[in-house]
Amino acid sequence: MQRLYFLIPDKETTSTIVSELNEMGLTKDDMHVMGKDWRPLEKEGVPTATLIQTTDVVNASKRGAIVGAALGLVLGVISHFILIDTNIVWITLGMMAFGTLAGVWTSTMVGVSVRDIKVSKFDNALKRGATLLIIDVPDEREDTFRTAIKRHHPEVVIDKVGTLERKKNVGEGH
Repeated sequence: MQRLYFLIPDKETTSTIVSELNEMGLTKDDMHVMGKDWRPLEKEGVPTATLIQTTDVVNASKRGAIVGAALGLVLGVISHFILIDTNIVWITLGMMAFGTLAGVWTSTMVGVSVRDIKVSKFDNALKRGATLLIIDVPDEREDTFRTAIKRHHPEVVIDKVGTLERKKNVGEGH
């Protein structure tokens, strides 16, 4: 799945693009909109972009789980040597589980406050009244959607999460 970001200058064009994407087989569940004046689109059934699409919450929770599990492993091994009569397997597994949950919780709290890098790239345009349409498309149909929208609406800026960004876990907001 690829996530495409369409920066659209006005809500009328956004409404037209949503209709075109529906005709091409995308459902409303594959589209999310954000901007100053997104309410008319919400009335048309296009879901508003949530924190999952607009923040780093998902990637932050993944990173938190990894760091928390690693820290739990270290603390479990240290605890075994401090509390001599303990079973290293159970105390380590317990500490890893606790570390994972604590890491997910704390990093999710931070991730909610960090704007997704792709969304923040368009903040100035959104403040001026543009609309950001976020769509999820199958990999093999990405070019089809991109070409169709560019052909009918050359004024639309289309961006996506690139391979390098995906490796660095930035701009996924999902």
